[in-house]
Amino acid sequence: MIDPVLLAIGTAETTLIVVVRYFAASGGFAWWTARRGITAGPRDAIRRRRQIADEIRWSLISAIIYGIPAGLMLAAWRFGGLTQIQTAFDWQAALWWLPSIALYLFLHDSWFYWTHRWMHLPALFTRVHAVHHASKPPTAWAAMSFHPWEALSGALLIPALAFVIPIHFSALGVVLTIATVMGVTNHMGWEMFPARWINGWFGRHIITASHHEAHHKHYSCNYGLYFRFWDRLCRTDKGLVANFGR
Repeated sequence: MIDPVLLAIGTAETTLIVVVRYFAASGGFAWWTARRGITAGPRDAIRRRRQIADEIRWSLISAIIYGIPAGLMLAAWRFGGLTQIQTAFDWQAALWWLPSIALYLFLHDSWFYWTHRWMHLPALFTRVHAVHHASKPPTAWAAMSFHPWEALSGALLIPALAFVIPIHFSALGVVLTIATVMGVTNHMGWEMFPARWINGWFGRHIITASHHEAHHKHYSCNYGLYFRFWDRLCRTDKGLVANFGR
């Protein structure tokens, strides 16, 4: 059994990491958005400042919630050796490096798609998911702007996978980086990828801001996180927002 003090240390560390990661990623892309002369969020300056303040407040609450299962995972790995996180990079780790990343992303995307659709049921939307959709339109600061119950549903899967599916710690770092970057860039109010990418193979399979913006406009479509697979299979893919800023 893990010492409660070590568990508390692990949780404090991961919470701090999530907070720093949030300000670095969301703040960085918000700065880039402003540098490009793009006004993300509401056009009214007062309403925009209030919305961003709410996005940051909810995101900091979410960061604490994300830090708890991540802290448990970290403590179990460092002090108990109880996870499937690998540190030695041998031939077996090299063989599974890319497949493990792909598997984690697919399972995370699947979890997100179905829990996201669940959050859009009327009762849950009103009580929980409406917090996220209060950002109209969202900004880069909205990436973690969730009600605590929604934050908890999003915080559980990747730490849980680390207990059952082997992955090298560097590959897990790639997964978390992709999750962070896509979560922020899909909300920042403009498309950072070139049109030839969006209109080609990449845009047909990978979710970007042009795709997720349609969800924030219409609510009943485009529920995925990384891939358009589930949206297309379940006929909830309504395509991209036309003439979305690039």
